[in-house]
Amino acid sequence: MINHLSYNYQININKKVENKMKAFVVEKIEDKKFVASVQEVEQPTLVEGEVLIKTSYSSLNYKDALSSAGNPGVTRVFPHVTGIDVSGVVAESKSSLFSVGDEVLITGYDLGMNTDGGHSEFVKAPDTWIVKKPDNISLRELMIYGTAGLTSALSVNELLNNGVTNGEVLVTGATGGVGSISVAILSKLGFEVIALSGKENQIDYLKEIGAKEVILRKDFDIENKKPMGKERFSGVIDTVGGNILAEALKQIKYDGVATCCGLTASPVFNTNVFPFILRGVRLIGIDSVESSLVKKTQAWEKIANEFKIDTLGKLAHEISLDEIQQAYEKILSAKAVGRYLVKL
Repeated sequence: MINHLSYNYQININKKVENKMKAFVVEKIEDKKFVASVQEVEQPTLVEGEVLIKTSYSSLNYKDALSSAGNPGVTRVFPHVTGIDVSGVVAESKSSLFSVGDEVLITGYDLGMNTDGGHSEFVKAPDTWIVKKPDNISLRELMIYGTAGLTSALSVNELLNNGVTNGEVLVTGATGGVGSISVAILSKLGFEVIALSGKENQIDYLKEIGAKEVILRKDFDIENKKPMGKERFSGVIDTVGGNILAEALKQIKYDGVATCCGLTASPVFNTNVFPFILRGVRLIGIDSVESSLVKKTQAWEKIANEFKIDTLGKLAHEISLDEIQQAYEKILSAKAVGRYLVKL
């Protein structure tokens, strides 16, 4: 007997209505001047080795916001569709690795940078960028995590793999995407999470998602000429860089670990060698963009299982394509909290 629901579904996801789709498009109108809007554009066509994904969800990240503003370090090709994350269903495939109907996701590589990204109804990508959806997690949940969640998982993994298994862990930029998810994952794993934030009105939120204590940025980001401070933190997940990272390094316990993945405070920080040569502190860089597909797949499996958090719903603000620009303005002005989930 034919399963008509399944049959009709296969027809619908393969059907291209006049080869048009909605997308959030950034255009360069003159030097250093950009405009963005939701438009109808041509659906992409495939070449060998590529896959077409019918988008279910995407998300917003700091890099997306920079791309929307024409930041040349992120995007140089315009018109451009933002969105470095996407989850959805394979609508068409010219790859032996994926079939129509497969549930998949992409984070990183060139998606949403100089290749049109996830803020569109259809996304095409090479099969070497694509991960099959793990069990025990939905397409929606995957995009609440998105690049931020993947970066968090990679950061937590580095702490665990380098012997940080208990004690206090400092998370900087704690109300942001990476910070919020890191707080929640570390709390689930039994760490005492110390959240650092400049948003005094978000203390209750941070404690709801797992922070034991909240330190305000104004009390931490101060000029301190001492080469080291009192040992406190077993580990640090830093998302902001600058002087905050420099001060955090001074307070890490012997044989402790700090990971670094962001620069919203500054890409430059002034430090000294004492924490490294007297306490054996290690500073580990985290990059989720060009990580191997194997490493990404392993991290997503952890997110779907032992790292999966119960407070995920508290992190998400669901928006449409039409609301992206307003959300970008909040991200760029450091007013965003948690994760923006884009439903298509």
